[in-house]
Amino acid sequence: MKKDTLKEIVKRKKERLAAAIQQLPEEELKARIKDIPAAMPFRQAIAKPREICLIAEVKKASPSAGVIREDFSPADIAAAYEQAGAQALSVLTEEDFFSGSPVYLQEVKKRVRIPVMRKDFILEPYQVYESRLLGADAVLLIADLLSKDKLVELYGLAAGLGMDCLVESHTEKDLKKAISLKFPLLGLNNRDLHSLEVDMHTTEKLFPLVPRDRTVVVESGIRSRSDVLFLKVLGVSAVLIGSVFMESQDISAKVSEVMGW
Repeated sequence: MKKDTLKEIVKRKKERLAAAIQQLPEEELKARIKDIPAAMPFRQAIAKPREICLIAEVKKASPSAGVIREDFSPADIAAAYEQAGAQALSVLTEEDFFSGSPVYLQEVKKRVRIPVMRKDFILEPYQVYESRLLGADAVLLIADLLSKDKLVELYGLAAGLGMDCLVESHTEKDLKKAISLKFPLLGLNNRDLHSLEVDMHTTEKLFPLVPRDRTVVVESGIRSRSDVLFLKVLGVSAVLIGSVFMESQDISAKVSEVMGW
């Protein structure tokens, strides 16, 4: 029987969530949010006519590749991305499979002036409040993990806190669910989170199903200028890229090479 990585991640995430709620109850979490600066407009930053934008990802490791970058300073990496021209950032905060930390998001927010998305496995309202407290301008919601009702609940809560949501799909079924709920910012993930396999044809198959008025972000497997050019011609608004930058000694130079800037 094949290992289901997503199932393992969710199991561990639920355990961590229970521990976090005990440490900082939800009511106290909500109270702390009142004093923090308003979120920046994430979707607006990555939706530019006739241009493909970059959401550059800060991540130390992944379940498929292991440790990607030994010399890992989230704030320095974020600053390099901003200097290289990235329109927005994604920070992985999942601890057990991606070697992330919520602290990384706080460090990044202190250093940059572009919008930052929290990339994690968000299952409950508590995590949305937590994301805002950390300074997130947007959160990732994975359609495969959440029912329609849960997606609506979490999206509405995030919007009420001033955050955007990138609603991610890998299959036609999940994409149709996201489209039916009229979410404006949709992610197409070329990676199957269950098997961790990447198929670049996923975007080709799913993109034609997306209504023209939505902002589309493509995730996973994008490694070269030709990959980005193909997606630009297709009509994609933005690409989310991490691994190929994290592997590079010179992040700024790699961003310029891949994005053609």
